[in-house]
Amino acid sequence: MLSTILIIVLILLLVGALPTWPYSSGWGYGPGGVLGLVLVVVLVLALMGRL
Repeated sequence: MLSTILIIVLILLLVGALPTWPYSSGWGYGPGGVLGLVLVVVLVLALMGRL
């Protein structure tokens, strides 16, 4: 249950980190890349049953 909520929150953070606003266009792939990496790690841990 906790891992499902954590994955949903991380997906929402990943979508929110996309540089769609004019002031964030210079950020590049930094915020989305970091959150994407965290999401992949959490998904792997959830699938392995360690979370």
